[in-house]
Amino acid sequence: MQRPNAAQLTCGSATVVLATVALLLLSGTTAVAGIAPACAAGLLLGVLVAVTMPGRTGSVKTSAPVRSADGVPGNEEIRVPAARVGGRTGTRIGS
Repeated sequence: MQRPNAAQLTCGSATVVLATVALLLLSGTTAVAGIAPACAAGLLLGVLVAVTMPGRTGSVKTSAPVRSADGVPGNEEIRVPAARVGGRTGTRIGS
């Protein structure tokens, strides 16, 4: 089974909270015997929503390995951009 993505986690969590609050408001119970089943039902409903929601549709795209001129796999050259100095940074002379 794949790990759930962010959308599945968000929808499942929102379902748990909203279903639990709705069940507690509709039942009007204040006893532990009424609150526990409402919380369990909200949690069960949230898990059901997260699991049945469609997940990733495709695989993760990766780049092909870089090959040198002679066809041997090699490392891609890593280029690091130079630091930008903007405005008047470093132009003060003494204070």
